[in-house]
Amino acid sequence: MVPRLKQEYNDRVISAMTEEFSYGNKMEVPKLQKIVISRGVGAAVADKKLVEHAIDELTTISGQKAVATISKKDVANFKLRKGMPIGARVTLRGDRMYEFLDRLVTAALPRVRDFGGVKASGFDGRGNYNLGITEQIIFPEIDIDKVAKIAGMDITFVTSAQTDKEAKSLLTQLGLPFKNN
Repeated sequence: MVPRLKQEYNDRVISAMTEEFSYGNKMEVPKLQKIVISRGVGAAVADKKLVEHAIDELTTISGQKAVATISKKDVANFKLRKGMPIGARVTLRGDRMYEFLDRLVTAALPRVRDFGGVKASGFDGRGNYNLGITEQIIFPEIDIDKVAKIAGMDITFVTSAQTDKEAKSLLTQLGLPFKNN
């Protein structure tokens, strides 16, 4: 079964983007390549279990096994050693990526208090978009009773777009609600 947003991309978004940016070929139309969900766990230096909780939560949210991220260098002020686990991340591609984006847009973001859309300032100049979420409990998959600590996460949308304007148009077409500035 094809995910709803993937079907919508093939049916509607390609033609709408071709019309807007006058591409000569449908292969020129930017597409979503991957979504990376990551979370830093600063307190993991003292308590190793926090990284395991983060991995479990990201795995539950994404439907794919998350991995621990390790520190690249020593930082004496934070009692951090090279190679210590300090966070978790998961990279979604293909059908799982579209299913996650669908759940993010239809179920999770509407649960944010006083939600007026996501900021349009998260683009990096190369067609990628970064979104910060302050609470993991906006995802319906997370059981609030089992949450040890409210924590945020970063979600990065990597597109094949060359410019931020194209990437914003693509993400808007896929249903990401941007604030009107």
